[in-house]
Amino acid sequence: MIKFAVIYSSSTGNVHRLAEAAAAAAEKAGAEVRLRRVADLTAETIVPGNDAWTAAWTEHTAATGHIAEASLDDLDWADAVLWGTPGRYGLPSGPLKQFIDTTLPLHSKRGLLNKVMSSFTSTATLHGGQESTLLALNNAFYHWGAIVVPPGVADPIQLAPTNGNPYGVSSVSRNEPGNVDDDNLAAIAYQARRMVEITTALRRGLDEAA
Repeated sequence: MIKFAVIYSSSTGNVHRLAEAAAAAAEKAGAEVRLRRVADLTAETIVPGNDAWTAAWTEHTAATGHIAEASLDDLDWADAVLWGTPGRYGLPSGPLKQFIDTTLPLHSKRGLLNKVMSSFTSTATLHGGQESTLLALNNAFYHWGAIVVPPGVADPIQLAPTNGNPYGVSSVSRNEPGNVDDDNLAAIAYQARRMVEITTALRRGLDEAA
């Protein structure tokens, strides 16, 4: 059974909803799944002076407090990791980057080598840096020697207008929670299934070669 981790950063719930859908799809595809959120910064640090955004962040944080925080053990355990992040000026969020910065002990012993990685995002606007956010996040995967598996355009759902790009599912939040649509959910399910399929084949091949 493939071990599949979904590790994400979410401020108001859009990335969280995609992460939940990805975890459900991976489990349905036969993987053992861990859903993990990274430790967040404070709302005041992220968007100072925006009362509506702060209220949404506070509500979302309280609603998802039961989800375990990501740890290096989750990365060590997993065969495949799907990463989710809001876009921040075309870059991954600070909390997710902060977690990635803790991975040196695992990376130093090649603990992330040949693990399958993929990513998804949500931004406030249609051209809010979705592609550059995912490409920036993927840079860490290259350093680790991981196997990057994008969703591509191999499934018709990737051609839906709101799904963004072949690098990874991309939703548009318009600075509000609850803007993940049915096409986004179908696309992230496809991305998770594709990861399980490729990881299964990769693990089988590596085991046979060993």
